Amino acid sequence: MTLLLVSQNLMAQQTVEMADQLRADGKIWVVVAVIATVFFGIIIYLVSLDRKIGKLEREVGEQQLQSAKRPVSKI
Repeated sequence: MTLLLVSQNLMAQQTVEMADQLRADGKIWVVVAVIATVFFGIIIYLVSLDRKIGKLEREVGEQQLQSAKRPVSKI
């Protein structure tokens, strides 16, 4: 337990130089904008994919209903 608290304290005291430099230069907002753009692009892609799959599911369901309603001819 003591080791856990000591390691947590040491981790909290360390700074990430790259993040500090990006913040100091104002470039952190570029990183945030790129990540947000990628995230929203993935969301838009998934929504459009879901719509296409839903449309295909409805079409297949309608075809199955139509084939089930057809009388079976006996030869």
